[in-house]
Amino acid sequence: MTLHREGTTTIIIAIIILGLIQWGNYWLYTVTGWLWLFLLLSAGALVMLYLVVQFFRIPKRTFTFTDSDILCPADGKVVVIEEVEETEYFKDRRIQVSIFMSPLNVHANYFPISGLVKYVKYHKGLFLVAWHPKSSTDNERSTVVVQHSSGQEVLFRQIAGAVARRICYYTKEGQTAETGQEFGFIKFGSRVDVFLPIGTKLDVKIDQDVKAKLTKLGSF
Repeated sequence: MTLHREGTTTIIIAIIILGLIQWGNYWLYTVTGWLWLFLLLSAGALVMLYLVVQFFRIPKRTFTFTDSDILCPADGKVVVIEEVEETEYFKDRRIQVSIFMSPLNVHANYFPISGLVKYVKYHKGLFLVAWHPKSSTDNERSTVVVQHSSGQEVLFRQIAGAVARRICYYTKEGQTAETGQEFGFIKFGSRVDVFLPIGTKLDVKIDQDVKAKLTKLGSF
């Protein structure tokens, strides 16, 4: 396991803040002599540091797939599977699969298929809770479309939430995408929506826990 580069500044700030808190905790202990309070606050500081560090973890994962497979781009839980009208790029009916990412999930995002990056766009927006019906269209978000060698296109969208305040993406139009290659990161929880062609064979269901690069969403 490694730590993501997006976490460097956050982890350093967390260490400084928690260090100051622990210094105050020690001072309080020297004044009051309350060992139980010192140990309790010390344990709390360690837990907070652990939570910050583990948020930016990148576990090593070995995955196998066929060319027609569509891999899960994010860790989390499947909260939406429905046929919808996609209005930004396709402007037609697509199968939407939405994955909710809690603060305890790995937050790196990966290309679900290989192909040519046809479209990349960042949208400023609101910060509605990630499960709000309009978060997909009204929240801060990034949209990426990759065209598979078969001609099929898959759209996936990073969506900010009430807590997630920064969306990071590292791809641009014209780039060649590879299945399982990292394309972005979302800080502190949110969701990823995937829009698949009608007729795609799905391999996931509502409320299923999924893992990026390990779980197969479906196949063409």
